[in-house]
Amino acid sequence: MDLTFNEQETAFRDELRAWFAENHPGEAPSNEEGNYAWRRDFQRRLADGGWAAVHWPVEFGGRGASLTQSAIFYEELARARAPLPANILGLLLAGPTIMTWGTDEQKERLLAPIVTAEEIWCQGFSEPDAGSDLASLKTRAVRDGGGWVVTGQKVWTSGAQSSKWCMLVARTDPDVPKHRGLTYFLLDMEQDAVQVRPLRQITGEAEFNELFIEEARVSDENVLGGAGNGWKVALTTLMNERAGLAFFLQVRMRQLLDEVFAEADRRGLVDDPVVADRLGALHLKTEVLRLTAYRGLTAIERYGQPGPEGSLTKWMWSETNQQLTQLAAELIGPEAVAAGTSWSYELLRARGNTIEGGTTEILKNIVAERVLGLPKAR
Repeated sequence: MDLTFNEQETAFRDELRAWFAENHPGEAPSNEEGNYAWRRDFQRRLADGGWAAVHWPVEFGGRGASLTQSAIFYEELARARAPLPANILGLLLAGPTIMTWGTDEQKERLLAPIVTAEEIWCQGFSEPDAGSDLASLKTRAVRDGGGWVVTGQKVWTSGAQSSKWCMLVARTDPDVPKHRGLTYFLLDMEQDAVQVRPLRQITGEAEFNELFIEEARVSDENVLGGAGNGWKVALTTLMNERAGLAFFLQVRMRQLLDEVFAEADRRGLVDDPVVADRLGALHLKTEVLRLTAYRGLTAIERYGQPGPEGSLTKWMWSETNQQLTQLAAELIGPEAVAAGTSWSYELLRARGNTIEGGTTEILKNIVAERVLGLPKAR
């Protein structure tokens, strides 16, 4: 694993840093609606500068960036304290999946509005009884004339309240093995048959939603990859699920940890042996996370697809971020849990880290089975 950048990668980083220096994102609004508008507007600025989808091919509005350049982009995005794009699921998941499985007409119609954040995407995979086991989903799609009628429920649908499109997997053939009877639909959210119900979190935000779908219509032209082929198409989406985010998250964690060090120093606690030990452990874990993210990048370059390292970085980040915010609260005291403060938000938001994007329990199973070669739990 070589962590040094070549001349091309260094030039890419320097050009990106110069762009961020001239295009500061400004302070994040504290209210949810304003924050979303800030992220959307900044993505449009990225698109104008040719930076919104660096990993996409040039013909689709990207830069054809290498894997390392994509990692550099997310690191620099975090260093500039810029937000993740509002259409992050479209950029990371929908776009690459459409490029792989879509018709020429689907690519022409759908890809450009993803880059510019004109059309936001969400992911309709998880259901109340089918979270980690996607193939057990119960949402049904029945053929009707030149299209399909979809009925069912989805949950934990990030950003659904702002989305035009949903990557939705539904069962179209109940008489075959569960992995074979699925179809991947591009569901237009702007119809009365699709109802979005926000799920309010302890932070006060509603990042996630429930979808209630009652006879929503999907035309044949919005089937991706062909009827009955939904499992293979969904795997393409899932393989891209954490692409690049580990590099953004590890820089953000480093920034938060630096703030914890500063808080400890202001309170004269840096030399306290207990505090120093905990700070040192967090520093070590943050560095291990950074190196593990690059190790995962090396695996993709070598084998052509993400390996189980993606599960390891998500697991490590989740638990370390919770430990970091807890230490901050203990150092700062009651002020850290006062409503409206930055640390109270970080502390509360971190509670969801071990659930979202794959629960820690599932990630441990993946690491145990695919990295350590242990027998399956069931």
